[in-house]
Amino acid sequence: PLFCLQLVTIRSESHLKHLLLRLPSYCPESLSELWVCINNTLPGASKKSDGWVGLGCCELAISAECRRDCKQASSKNDITKVCKKDTETTMLSLLCCSYAGRHTNCREYCQAIFRTDSSPTVSQINAVKEYCQSISPQLIGCVANYTKSYPIRSPLDSLYCCDRAEEAHCQTACKRILHTMSTEQEIMDGLISECGSQPLPQDPLWQCFLGSAHPPTISDPETPPIAKMDYAKLHCCFKANTSSCRNMCLEISTNWGTQTWQEFDQHCEYNPAEMDLITCLADVREPCQLGCKDLSYCTNFNNRLETLLTINQINSMIGPLVSHHGYMVCPALNPTSPLKRLREERFKPVKQSDCVDILTQCGDGKRFLEGQTPERICDLLSPTDDPERCIPLHRYLTPSPFENTVEEVIHPCNPSPCPSSHLCQVNRKGCHPGHDCLPYFCVPGCKLGEASEFLVPVDGRIQVPIRSGQVGCFEVCTCGQSGRLENCAEMPCFDTSKTCLTGGQRQSHGVSFRVDCQRCSCFAGESICSSRQCVRSDGSDEDRRLFTGLPCGCADHFVPVCARNGRTYPSACVARCVGFKDNQFVFGSCRSIDPCSPNPCQRSQRCVPRRQVCLTELSEYPCPQYECVSRPAGCDQNQLDPVCDTDNMEHANLCLLFQRSKSLAYMGHCQDACRRPREVCGHNGETYSTVCEAFSDRVAVDYQGRCHAVGVMSEFTSDSGCNAVPCPPLSSRACNPVTPPGACCPVCAGMLQILWNKAQMNSFAKLNRNQPVTVHDVLKILRLHISVPQCDIFGYLSVDSELIVLIVPVDQQPTPLQIEACSKEAEKIDSLINSASPTLGAHVPLAAFLHSEVKLSTISSAALTPLSLSLCVFSSSLLLSLTSGDL
Repeated sequence: PLFCLQLVTIRSESHLKHLLLRLPSYCPESLSELWVCINNTLPGASKKSDGWVGLGCCELAISAECRRDCKQASSKNDITKVCKKDTETTMLSLLCCSYAGRHTNCREYCQAIFRTDSSPTVSQINAVKEYCQSISPQLIGCVANYTKSYPIRSPLDSLYCCDRAEEAHCQTACKRILHTMSTEQEIMDGLISECGSQPLPQDPLWQCFLGSAHPPTISDPETPPIAKMDYAKLHCCFKANTSSCRNMCLEISTNWGTQTWQEFDQHCEYNPAEMDLITCLADVREPCQLGCKDLSYCTNFNNRLETLLTINQINSMIGPLVSHHGYMVCPALNPTSPLKRLREERFKPVKQSDCVDILTQCGDGKRFLEGQTPERICDLLSPTDDPERCIPLHRYLTPSPFENTVEEVIHPCNPSPCPSSHLCQVNRKGCHPGHDCLPYFCVPGCKLGEASEFLVPVDGRIQVPIRSGQVGCFEVCTCGQSGRLENCAEMPCFDTSKTCLTGGQRQSHGVSFRVDCQRCSCFAGESICSSRQCVRSDGSDEDRRLFTGLPCGCADHFVPVCARNGRTYPSACVARCVGFKDNQFVFGSCRSIDPCSPNPCQRSQRCVPRRQVCLTELSEYPCPQYECVSRPAGCDQNQLDPVCDTDNMEHANLCLLFQRSKSLAYMGHCQDACRRPREVCGHNGETYSTVCEAFSDRVAVDYQGRCHAVGVMSEFTSDSGCNAVPCPPLSSRACNPVTPPGACCPVCAGMLQILWNKAQMNSFAKLNRNQPVTVHDVLKILRLHISVPQCDIFGYLSVDSELIVLIVPVDQQPTPLQIEACSKEAEKIDSLINSASPTLGAHVPLAAFLHSEVKLSTISSAALTPLSLSLCVFSSSLLLSLTSGDL
């Protein structure tokens, strides 16, 4: 009452306003008659405002709209839409904290929430709850409403959203806006103006911003701040050539919100000396895909399904002319994003002559520096017309020749139809009868840090750099059901400063090189080479004729033995040469030996053959060829992973097959062609009773009948047992085929020969409960990177211990475009391996890959009518269905 009486005696308007603002602290809202009386005497008040305790605070509002609505309000809820929390903190502070009455501690902790320009902290919010909960539930609710929509971070913490913008000028504007503006309205208005798009939920940029409007659940402060990390980009930082770019990369990868990105953009993003770093970051931001479609600009790039392109690649052809030197080009050529990849092999610049033509016709000469001409500029940007080193633009000046044949090759996951938290995977399993069958699955995934767009599948094992960024130190984590990386365990660090001395030359860590015909790679001071046999350069013609290409010069006699790693070798000589002792192999092929005889399992269990070829050290990680299974109590009827039993009966998944006490014949749908045994020889030297069994084992077929010959291991081999093998006809006479090592017959496919690090495979096995790493494990993950359903992946371990991977068309009579698409998929995988891209290398066990060599089936210019195939060549019905469920 005394405080109220002071109002009557005040003559100064400013003093009166000051006391009115303090009045809610002394006179609670429950004194409704008092507040009705006071509010009726205030200027601008409407009759609706009776009892509105906040009326005296309205003059504190910054915007005229907020002041007007405040004076006409009847409660705080009436002003929340107009009076924005980030600009009207003073007014909202008084409104909320007035509920504290004369409780000093509660009011002070309440006012602290609104006193800072930054977002309220967890401790501040908890203090308000502790001191005010029993005093005023209304205050708690008022503060909660304020903090609920307040981003628990600064605008800089949303910088990663900018990378989702499809257009480069929008990415750049977005980063500038977040650094210079603070309110949500300013940011949204700026983005709408600069990017030219409304905030639609399907737009990746707005999807990111709208999704981040809801703060993350308040967690224990002791929890590691993973929200600031981008492990995918952190992978790339170790590729920097200069310490300054490496340090800046580490900063922006481990601490989003820093302003280091501006300096990084200026000094590193367009620096030709940092090409490895730039290329890696570009791969992480936008993984390379096969072909483009639905482009509304540069439309001649649409439907080029035989070409590996990203949006940035399209821009890289003409982007340097705009972004790197600031020259204006014709609007029709104006790219949507700046050049990210200048001279990496996969992302070549335009021909020099094309560069000169573009700048001559479209360049703004007024912006050229003194002495600069189109020719001089293009000497720097495109120094050659060599088609092997640059891209001729003339092929893109007209629509794609495949525009009317796009149905031959589809890309169900490009662009991804899945939510941002899910990965898109090609559907190779089919669907339950009667269900709609989409060509893709959306599977949940984990981001490699909150600031990362890089997704990995749930249950996948991922290698990431340790948080400190120490070079050569990694940990292996599992993508958990929570959508976060879990159960991380550190791997042994390796010293990347160590070099390899070979032939008098020093090779740095990660560099691949050749010693004679052998491919080698330097890893932490150790030269790791293939065991490929070489022909002496001074050898005679007779030496070449007798050369078999087999390890240790073994004769090409086919007397197979089965080694403990699960691989069938053509002879005991070869097995001994690759390191097996006599007690570590037995005569006969591995598939001819029953691993369940005698039964190694307990009485309550059933022994099931589980043949596998292991890549890890056998003395530490045994390679069992069987599995002991108990009869499952219950199975998921809805899980679709079809299998076929030995009675040619199909089951929805393996669990149901075991529950029904059946024996597995092969993975995938049952096929009429495989009802009866018809033996075929696989590229791995194993004989399978049907082609279905071979495909189920992820092995492509070499020829019909039992294996009886040592395949070709060298281009110089002339006398070989393969001479007596009748090879099936090629799938297309337009194809120039490849012959896999150890095979007799050529195939239309893209082929990879991969060198790998056994020590790393051992480390992965140790961190996975001592489970061996197998060829099947490798193919299972590689298969996820094949984006075209018309291609599938097969592979095996060669006799000289290389991983051989084949990417093969699945149609019975593949078109030239389909063959070309599979070759391009092989090129993509090869490039990712050789550039050590985290797109591939973050996945365990693919992180152990050192080097790849690719051989492709090219298409002759005169594309002839495809020939029909025999059973040995890949039939459409078999491959499309057999590729289901086996991995």
